[in-house]
Amino acid sequence: MENVLLTLILMALAAGAIAYIYKVKKKGQACIGCPHAGHCTQAHCQGKEKDGEKTV
Repeated sequence: MENVLLTLILMALAAGAIAYIYKVKKKGQACIGCPHAGHCTQAHCQGKEKDGEKTV
């Protein structure tokens, strides 16, 4: 019984995360968690380089 409850809780958390990502992407934000909060272009978010590596 405990395994079923734990599984349901984990599935609810995963579904919530997927729904949040879908909603934010549908609004048109280029990158989730960007400090510019959707006020920048997608090229700006993908063009950052740190220590020679591109961050996406």
